[in-house]
Amino acid sequence: MHEPLNVADFERLAEASLEPGAFGYFAGGAGDEQCLRENVDAWRRHRLRPRVLVDVGEATAKTTVLGMEVSMPLLVAPTAFHRMVHPDGETATARAAATVGTIMCLSTLATSGPAEVAAAAPDAPRWFQLYVFRERAVTQNLVEQAVEAGFEAIVLTVDAPRLGRRERDLRTGFRIPEDIVVPSVAAAVGEWTGATPLDALSRIDPTLSWGDLEQLVAASPVPVVVKGIQTAEDAHLACEHGASAIVVSNHGGRQLDAVAPTAELLPECVDAVGGRIEVYVDGGIRRGADVVAALALGARAVLVGRPVLWGLAHGGETGATRVLELLRDEIELALALCGCASPEAVTPAHVSRIGGP
Repeated sequence: MHEPLNVADFERLAEASLEPGAFGYFAGGAGDEQCLRENVDAWRRHRLRPRVLVDVGEATAKTTVLGMEVSMPLLVAPTAFHRMVHPDGETATARAAATVGTIMCLSTLATSGPAEVAAAAPDAPRWFQLYVFRERAVTQNLVEQAVEAGFEAIVLTVDAPRLGRRERDLRTGFRIPEDIVVPSVAAAVGEWTGATPLDALSRIDPTLSWGDLEQLVAASPVPVVVKGIQTAEDAHLACEHGASAIVVSNHGGRQLDAVAPTAELLPECVDAVGGRIEVYVDGGIRRGADVVAALALGARAVLVGRPVLWGLAHGGETGATRVLELLRDEIELALALCGCASPEAVTPAHVSRIGGP
């Protein structure tokens, strides 16, 4: 096969190299996987509207998120169990993000701890994704570890009080191998002997409420981002309860199958926020043009998870870096061809939707 040229190429290579159960875990979604497919397809229903005779001689993809400079409006989303994809795990992903100049968000279900990831890319900005465990002392310890290791934001995931029904995993009998340790879960259960994803996520506290968000914001020395917002009502409440930003997300189609794709959810959430905080989006983004469409719909930046994993699976740090480089180059090209010298130049007039608003 030729050198991979895009995310789809890397996905095919990852499928060929990963054990079927592991690939199915990362690639799959909930139920009939309708939401999983729609997340990708919904971006294709948006059309960019280029403006011409605009000076784009110095076009750049650089921007900021929460005041932090990044090379592009694309961050590495939190995903679990990187050592199932490559032996170097999250440390390789962190170095890849650092090389390309963007932020990696480390998952609570990572196979490397916050200090290890920070040591792998000491000068790079980094965020920590937080699941609140039933064992609140474990959660508090995770936050303290992340802050001590220099993580600059806490990304609270709120759309997984229970694990979605992921039938690919049931069919393959997927288990996290005993030699792939997840430090946070080991701390919560007191030991590690391998597990199913349901075992790992069963420790999450299903009683989490808006009051808990307020407490976390009040106690956190770094900004708190709320990930998993899918309605205007909850976008408004996130602002009211102290979030510094939100991520419009349906968990990559892995939780509730019968929900709308994020490209369709984004506008109402942006409207509800009304400019009070930054809005990010994830789910189904596979091309730089998707990113520019998201900017036009009101997002400050996007997060991508699976594409980086496919690069990691194919070539470790080098593969993950290449995926991020390809996406950065696609974003910069799409911006220039739309007549936008920077992400900040993108406006709602730069996008239309097939079939109308």
